[in-house]
Amino acid sequence: VKLTESGGGSVQTGGSLRLSCGVSGYIGRRYCMAWFRQAPGKEREEVVRMDIYDVARYADFVAERFTFSRASPENAFYLQMNGLKPEDTASYYCAALEYLGYCHSTPDVWGQGTQVTVSS
Repeated sequence: VKLTESGGGSVQTGGSLRLSCGVSGYIGRRYCMAWFRQAPGKEREEVVRMDIYDVARYADFVAERFTFSRASPENAFYLQMNGLKPEDTASYYCAALEYLGYCHSTPDVWGQGTQVTVSS
């Protein structure tokens, strides 16, 4: 399984971006999917996690601004980000977490990342 992100870029405060995560290889419903982000000088943090039943859990800082969705068949995932703020500036990473009756606690597959920059 290989993950490839795209869709990053530069926007002004309040703008929107749609990140895509392309999946090479069959994942079916074997993996939970997630987006993480890492800002310069900060630790990587989880943005959203979706289980194999398409139930998504968002970090508190998302505050209903982001939406995670799955394409059918499962060859792509999307993160729609609205109401972007300068503090959302980071590299964003798509990740797959093996489903073991629950989502594995840490990602098993990472993408290479895509940069999001929000200016004030």
